[in-house]
Amino acid sequence: MCIYHRMCRRRRASRIFGEQDIQLGHKESIEDTARVLGRMFDGIQYRGFSHENAEKLAKYSGVPVWNGLTDSYHPTQILADFLTIKEQFGKLKGLKLLYAGDGRNNMANSLLIGCSKMGIDITILSPKSLWPNEELIKLCREFAESSGSKIELTEDADNVKDMDIVYTDVWCSMGEEALAEERIRLLRPYQVNDELLEKVGKSGTIVLHCLPAVKGNEITHEVFERFSKVIFDQAENRMHTIKAVMVATLGNE
Repeated sequence: MCIYHRMCRRRRASRIFGEQDIQLGHKESIEDTARVLGRMFDGIQYRGFSHENAEKLAKYSGVPVWNGLTDSYHPTQILADFLTIKEQFGKLKGLKLLYAGDGRNNMANSLLIGCSKMGIDITILSPKSLWPNEELIKLCREFAESSGSKIELTEDADNVKDMDIVYTDVWCSMGEEALAEERIRLLRPYQVNDELLEKVGKSGTIVLHCLPAVKGNEITHEVFERFSKVIFDQAENRMHTIKAVMVATLGNE
């Protein structure tokens, strides 16, 4: 889905184009569509599969393009996550975050980037077949050297002690529904449950989830409900952080 925002003198209007309304790359090239939209709107939010499409829109439209989600990254979600963490702990640098689940999906990739830049120690707990790609890990280790954070990747569910934040996401990302049975079998040992939190063993640990949650898969119903207040703070903070990004990038008119 793509969302295009338009400024109309003193009021802001917006138009939402769903998959049936606009088919990027069909009949007209993405580059040409980007040029047209850039003349009609002051900003474009892209939410879809291909990260390459978001990059082409940004390159050719001539207006700000916000990545609302692609199959590779979810950067605006990370801003909401960090605001939520800051609200809970009063800081970011020096905290320890555990991501449990599919370690090469868009959330794991973006958390790896964000944590390594902001000085948050991050551990990816995932089967090795689902770890982030080596190129991204190498890049993030460079960020971590500057920020002072630590990056660890592990398959060992016992290697989770003293985490401040435990984060999870759905086991089947959008477009991967056909892999559900295989993913459930592979990721069941990495479920966020009471047993995992006992291994963390730290009072004050919070659990985050970017939603929607499949309770009983990546997180148990009991753990989700226990941390529902902070999880829905996290959901609300998406609104506040994306507004801040728009204010910072749309410019003054």
